[in-house]
Amino acid sequence: MEQAIAQPKQSSAGRSIILIIGLLLILGLGVVMAVNLQTIESTELQDQPAPEFTLPLFDQFEEEKISLSDLRGQVVVVNFWASWCVECYKEAALLEQAWQDYKDQGVMFIGVDYLDTPKEALAYMAQYGITYPSGPDIGDKISKDYAITGVPETFFIDKDGKIVHVQIGPINQPQLYGLLDQLVAQPSKGT
Repeated sequence: MEQAIAQPKQSSAGRSIILIIGLLLILGLGVVMAVNLQTIESTELQDQPAPEFTLPLFDQFEEEKISLSDLRGQVVVVNFWASWCVECYKEAALLEQAWQDYKDQGVMFIGVDYLDTPKEALAYMAQYGITYPSGPDIGDKISKDYAITGVPETFFIDKDGKIVHVQIGPINQPQLYGLLDQLVAQPSKGT
C-alpha cells in the first residue's frame, strides 16, 4: 500500500506576507517609473522658447504681477531661489549688483521664490537688499514648467524669448557679467 506523502500546508499568514511583499515590490516599481517619467530637465530647455508665466509679486513692489510676455525685447534673467537655500546666499548680493549694473541696458531680473514662506522670503530679500521684482511660485507651476532640479537655478532669456543658458547652482561674477554683456550686445531677431 502506498502511503500518501504529506504536503506541508502553507498557512494563510504566510500567503498574506508573500502577497504584501509582492504588492510592495510592484508599488515600489511603479514609484520608480513615475519619477523617471519627467520628460525634460531644465538644461534641455536651452535654445527653446522660454515657457510663459505670470508671477504675483511680493507686496513691496509697485506692480502686483509681472508677465514674461510683457518683457519681450529685453534680456531676462529668471532666478529660482529660496530663503532656506544655503547656495542661494552665495549669489544673492551678486544678482542684486548685476541688476543695478544692467537694468538701464534693457535687462530685467525676476526672482521666483520656491517652496518658501512669505515671512522668510521677505527677510531674505531685506538681508541682501533685493530690489528686482520677486514673488512666490504659487503651486510650483513656474518651477514645474521650467523643470528646475533645485535652487538656485537661473535661466538667461534673450531678447526674442529664447532660453540661451541654464545655470544650475550659484553663478559667479565673471560668468554672469560675461553672459549679460553678450546678450545685451545681440540684436533681436524680431526687429
